[in-house]
Amino acid sequence: MEIIKAPHPASGHYSAGIISNGMVYLSGQSSVDPFTHQVPEGGMAAEMTMSLTRIENILKNAGIDRTHIIMCRVYITDMAKWDEANAAYAEFFGDHKPARAIYEVRRTHHMAQIEIEAVAEL
Repeated sequence: MEIIKAPHPASGHYSAGIISNGMVYLSGQSSVDPFTHQVPEGGMAAEMTMSLTRIENILKNAGIDRTHIIMCRVYITDMAKWDEANAAYAEFFGDHKPARAIYEVRRTHHMAQIEIEAVAEL
């Protein structure tokens, strides 16, 4: 087992990611900018992009990129905004289509609209 660090300090007692048996397990990454601690302006699309970018930055520390992601679990606070979120998700991944689950939740940390956890393969 190997711990992957994020390029930003963690705000809680967790590892950004863990490598185990050729798999990379990433902790949930919200849409809060890890340096300014602000939710990006631009609505759900901007928040989706921020969350996915945070994930990709952690993957870079494991020596891989977004094309290694095999599964995402997406938590959003308003399912009515799913079309906007899905469009940003599709733009981010392009032809790569990881397996995905989406859940509507009441709220996330820092009142972000979205948080994503992911599993990737080395």
